[in-house]
Amino acid sequence: MGIEHKATIEGTPEEVWAWLARSGAIHRLVPPWQPMRVVSEAASLRDGVAKLRVAGVPWSAKHQPDSFIDGEQFVDQLTSFPLRLVNPWRHTHRISGENGATIMSDTVQTPVPAAALRGTFIYRTAQLNGDLAAHRQWSSKPLTIAMTGASGVIGTALKAMLSTGGHRVIALTRGAAHGPDSRQWDPTNPAPDLLDGIDAVVHLAGASIAGRFTDEHKRVVRDSRVGPTRKLAELAASAGVATFVSASAIGIYGADRGDENLDENTALGDDFLAEVVRDWESEAQFAAPAARVVQVRTGIVMTPRGGFLRQIRPLFTVGVGGRLGSGEQWISWIGIDDILDIYLRALSDENMVGPVNAVAPHPVRNSEFTKTLGKVMHRPTMIPVPSFGPKLLLGEEGAEAIAEASQRVDAAVLTSLRHKFRHPELEAALRHLLGKS
Repeated sequence: MGIEHKATIEGTPEEVWAWLARSGAIHRLVPPWQPMRVVSEAASLRDGVAKLRVAGVPWSAKHQPDSFIDGEQFVDQLTSFPLRLVNPWRHTHRISGENGATIMSDTVQTPVPAAALRGTFIYRTAQLNGDLAAHRQWSSKPLTIAMTGASGVIGTALKAMLSTGGHRVIALTRGAAHGPDSRQWDPTNPAPDLLDGIDAVVHLAGASIAGRFTDEHKRVVRDSRVGPTRKLAELAASAGVATFVSASAIGIYGADRGDENLDENTALGDDFLAEVVRDWESEAQFAAPAARVVQVRTGIVMTPRGGFLRQIRPLFTVGVGGRLGSGEQWISWIGIDDILDIYLRALSDENMVGPVNAVAPHPVRNSEFTKTLGKVMHRPTMIPVPSFGPKLLLGEEGAEAIAEASQRVDAAVLTSLRHKFRHPELEAALRHLLGKS
């Protein structure tokens, strides 16, 4: 059996081919709703081997050199035994120009029904068009970027997006460095030459806030952010790094601000997380004035690969998803690809300075979020989650700070900069992320 698919990509064949040939492309194209994990990507489109795990089963796709046409075609074929016996997968990718755009043609020889791959092709087209558009606007020159937290959910996606755009990303890792694109980083005492040759720093590292808010947990949350950020920021200033972009969080406004509209000039909160994030941002300022400093106050990031959506999706899948407590809490959300675009712009746009609320333009209440997710997944949402449930898992303080938090955050700075979101509306964002277009 064979499956044929064609899509129009806004860009020249040269742009599209270069994007596909760079490191990170497979990470950007694997749909997040599928049980698929990239183990290693192919070193070349001509004859490399991409290794994945699909529902835990190894999947090796070898690129076929005898079918390779530089700038026009590459072919990958499933080689894993015994999977290849039941699925003789062979995927031909063709690139051609037409009326100033690019036609990307896919031919897949597989027993898998065409309907099962329709969502994958739609997703891939949207990703490629979205990434190319972002890079055309914000990647005026290739940068060498040092990144902490590169193996996290946001870090993995951001590293792939930056790499496919022609930037070089050097991961700062606490463990041993592996190859020229990683450097060992001691958060408490970074090496003096750690940032040599670096144009910009993206600082994402920090322990997860999820968990019971014991004294030890709170110490780890704080110590993983405040001290290391100051050390890295001071080093960036002395190394002549031009841009220092640090993760932050909308938790800086406090756990419950009612219906108040919260923009970047709003008074900050005074609970534990608000104080941690305030100090986190303050330490990033030690990179200034030598570097332009941007603090990305991140909302609830939507992706099936981690965080809020990953936690609640199984409940909705089996039809027991529902609002939390009263459902009146505000959720200031943002799609994973939009947070990547904001980081990309922060690296390039000299007009972006200081704190930036990284949230979609339209926050929703928990009840509306629940209804929308149920609609997208075609599942009922009749069973509310009692408020005592999160308290059993997180304790009183943890539940208030995480599960019951209510923050109606306004992306005022992005609005003033006329920033364009890929997915400003919740339903469209969820359909894209869950393959329900």
